[in-house]
Amino acid sequence: MRKRLAEELKRKGNFDAAIIEAIENIPRHYFLDSAFGEQAYEDKAFPIQEGQTISQPYTVAYQTQLLEVKKGDKILEIGTGSGYQTCVLAYLGAKVYSIERMEALTEMAKEIIRILGFHAKLFIGDGTLGLPKNAPFDKILVTAAAPIVPEQLQQQLKIGGFLVIPVGDKDLQQMVRITRTGENEFNKETFDKFRFVPLIGKEGW
Repeated sequence: MRKRLAEELKRKGNFDAAIIEAIENIPRHYFLDSAFGEQAYEDKAFPIQEGQTISQPYTVAYQTQLLEVKKGDKILEIGTGSGYQTCVLAYLGAKVYSIERMEALTEMAKEIIRILGFHAKLFIGDGTLGLPKNAPFDKILVTAAAPIVPEQLQQQLKIGGFLVIPVGDKDLQQMVRITRTGENEFNKETFDKFRFVPLIGKEGW
């Protein structure tokens, strides 16, 4: 089933082989309620605890591709959720710092990440404010829909670093990549449209 999902993603997008390998090798059913076990390797989003979702594998691959992850990258993930995207980043060799506002999700993700043998530093808090004490980051990935690009997150990027974030209203968002090109200079690129759960916080909804 994992191989079939990997082949489906190859047909849908021009993703790096390492990303396809990560999705093929990470057991997605660990991150879902047992009721969805047989559907875990379909290219669909599913509900998880606390009214949140685990992203569609295509969306995970898409955001990861835009990040251009390199081994050793220090990456901040906003919205740990069940930890699936966290594990994809870790599989690719990133040093992952992930923040989630819901303690129950953080505890669940922490256990799954441990069972699968990955390593990530998990935090509970307002993701829109990032982790200033741990900044700067090579890359930042936001896995929820933002009304604006949070200024705090932009300021926590290294020069040359990327911030990938879906921006729009609560119904539809456009994927955006911000590149920090100087101390106070940023370049914005826009990509395809997606639907994410809202980003809650001081610089979110």
